[in-house]
Amino acid sequence: MTVRDEVSIAGVPWPVYKLLALAIGLVVLVIVAVATGSAAPSVLAAAAAGTVVWLALSPFHSSES
Repeated sequence: MTVRDEVSIAGVPWPVYKLLALAIGLVVLVIVAVATGSAAPSVLAAAAAGTVVWLALSPFHSSES
């Protein structure tokens, strides 16, 4: 059984943890935008959430192929 930890997007391999961080950032962006009705806190919260997930999961990614 093979476990893929990368997804090919337009021929470029992306680690799954980066895509997960982007998806979580997008979800946070939408939730905060609906809750506050303002762009500034939405963007800041989404950037913070995406960065935290990205940095928290990056040590668990194996760079050996």
